[in-house]
Amino acid sequence: MVDVFSGRLLVSKDGRSVDPEEALQNKIVGLYFSAGWCSPCRDFTPVLCDFYTELLEESQSPAPFEVVFISSDHSAEEMSGYMRSMHGDWLALPFHDPYKHDLKKKYKITAIPKLVIVKQTGDIITDKGRKQIRDKGLSCFRNWLEGADIFQNFSS
Repeated sequence: MVDVFSGRLLVSKDGRSVDPEEALQNKIVGLYFSAGWCSPCRDFTPVLCDFYTELLEESQSPAPFEVVFISSDHSAEEMSGYMRSMHGDWLALPFHDPYKHDLKKKYKITAIPKLVIVKQTGDIITDKGRKQIRDKGLSCFRNWLEGADIFQNFSS
């Protein structure tokens, strides 16, 4: 993931700048293409929050997983409001970073919400993260781990 976000900063829910190299190292990353105005997004975001919380905060050892939100909101204010009101404690590409257009192209995003699960290299593990979380819950994470070649003692 260092390559994907090289030379960029991400932001936390509370507005702090975060170095992606530190935050994403050795983690599976869910690139969450979403927007506050999108009702299917607003429907799925709480499900993703629960998934994220269970993986990172409610297991004995936190899972090597991070979400990076790539906004399709109409303004920076809309984006930060959506993040504050609905998002988990994950990261985001800053609203004004034009790199979001490159990411949408690279991962062939034609509709939102879309959750693309990628390994450290930026290669896709699955572009059906949303469906897998809805269908399988936490158990889909084990499959992502196998696809990512990250080996760690992880129990769900």
